[in-house]
Amino acid sequence: MNGLQFIIATLAVWRLTHLLVAEDGPFKVIAWLRRKAASGFWGTLLDCFYCLSFWIAIPFAVFMGGSHGERILLWPALSAAAILLNRVVDRVAPDVTAYFEQPDKTDKEES
Repeated sequence: MNGLQFIIATLAVWRLTHLLVAEDGPFKVIAWLRRKAASGFWGTLLDCFYCLSFWIAIPFAVFMGGSHGERILLWPALSAAAILLNRVVDRVAPDVTAYFEQPDKTDKEES
């Protein structure tokens, strides 16, 4: 495994985890899935980026690793890289609206 493969796997783990945790998905399928999972184990898992990235990294580590030792080390490494990427993305593009418009005084007077 080379560095490019690790970067691609990291991006894939981040993308899948972000899709399941923070997005509605195509045709709101992911939002429906999160509602169905609700408050059980699966619902809790779908609410936590850190937890979910840990589990999503497993198939990537199994597929990419050459030996058992490499797979075991690759598993948390992919999860950690996805978490770090998520922190960078959250810092660059926060979820909070940065701009809002206050109503004009003339709008209040007309009512």
